[in-house]
Amino acid sequence: MYYNNIRFLSADTEARKPSDSNFKQQRLPAWQPILTAGTVLPMFFVIGILFIPIGIGLLVTSNNVVEHIEDYTDCNSESGNRTCADIIGPDMVSSNGSTCICRIRFKLAIEMPAPVYIYYGLTNFYQNHRRYVKSRDDNQLLGKDVTKVSKDCAPFDTTEPDGQGTPYAPCGAIANSMFSDSFDLFFENEENHTNVKVDNTGIAWPTDKNAKFDNPEPKNDLPTAFMGTVKPLYWSQPVYELDAKNPANNGYKNEDLIVWMRTAALPNFRKLHRRVKHTDSPFQKGLPSGDYTVRIQYSYPVKSFQGTKTFI
Repeated sequence: MYYNNIRFLSADTEARKPSDSNFKQQRLPAWQPILTAGTVLPMFFVIGILFIPIGIGLLVTSNNVVEHIEDYTDCNSESGNRTCADIIGPDMVSSNGSTCICRIRFKLAIEMPAPVYIYYGLTNFYQNHRRYVKSRDDNQLLGKDVTKVSKDCAPFDTTEPDGQGTPYAPCGAIANSMFSDSFDLFFENEENHTNVKVDNTGIAWPTDKNAKFDNPEPKNDLPTAFMGTVKPLYWSQPVYELDAKNPANNGYKNEDLIVWMRTAALPNFRKLHRRVKHTDSPFQKGLPSGDYTVRIQYSYPVKSFQGTKTFI
């Protein structure tokens, strides 16, 4: 009995052995490069030479960009001697949706050739903070169910601290802190005071707008679609009134919202705000040199985090 068991185990082990092939026995031929200074240095020189014309092209293109930046953090209100930062308060709570109007006058020394883009810039704003980045609900932004919000949005998920209140639409810290200043640009010449017309579409990444954001049903009646929700705590209007003039740019499809929801990697950043329309004279070829005035509706506080705001 003992020897039969030994023979049985031996036969089973023999059956489970891999076949005697070069692949299964790991006898395939192999080659490993030996890196030496004689082989690596020529490779570096060849790659460097190839990238020289690419670098020159990028440098020339960058130098041809005309840019003008105006810091308006402490601009004075047009209704008095106080700054708009003092009027609206240092943070979202103290501002309570209040606004202030100020004007910045500047001069373009040279013409800005078309196309011309308008940006806003913020400093010392850490959109890359881990809890801030995850404070959103992608399913809600896709319009799947606006009344069900993720716990990642807390404490900006519902109106009640326990999460049982009315849900915010959109929820989360990113949406709640959306940039709210607006700009009107005017060209000042000897004859008249010309408003520079701008477009608020075409500023978001097409992949974001087409794949990550969508309005709930019925899309032709957004107030009904967003029933059962309230606007974010620090917003002045609900999401379905972000662009009442253009239904295609309203709700979660609003491009200002989409641009803001793509968080910046660094604390000092700029985001695309508007595109200048070059269909009207005298701006068909770009912005001519001369005097300009930007009228700012100032409502976004930055003093609480020692930040600054710029019109670019």
